[in-house]
Amino acid sequence: MTLKQRLTDDMKAAMKGGDKHSLAVIRLINAAIKQKEVDERVELDDAAVIAVLDKMVKQRRDSVSQYEAASREDLAQVERDEIVVIERYIPAKMGEAEILAAIDAAIAETGASGPADMGKLMGPLKAKLAGQADMGQVSALVKKRLSP
Repeated sequence: MTLKQRLTDDMKAAMKGGDKHSLAVIRLINAAIKQKEVDERVELDDAAVIAVLDKMVKQRRDSVSQYEAASREDLAQVERDEIVVIERYIPAKMGEAEILAAIDAAIAETGASGPADMGKLMGPLKAKLAGQADMGQVSALVKKRLSP
């Protein structure tokens, strides 16, 4: 079952079960996916849907920090509740050991040897780890691995 199909099934279940909060968030997710598909004139696969979900979570985390800075805990809690629903559809993130194993495998494949080869290494890693790992963390670990 694709992620988009799972979202549709969960939306139907939320309608039948009267879960208005989940229903509203799933509708937001579907709208964001549809907008991306219309803008780019493509059918999104699971990896692209996960990228949309990651972006939505990041936006909400930014909103939470801004609301907390403005002492609006009520609005920050609404955003946190939305994050919980969105994260149901994002696969579990990889641990540091798994990321390091993927980096070592990519180094062996590409023959990267120093900091100058970071770009050559990040391309394959980004494709392989998209949605499974924080790319900022991956970048930091790659720098550490490639530094002398």
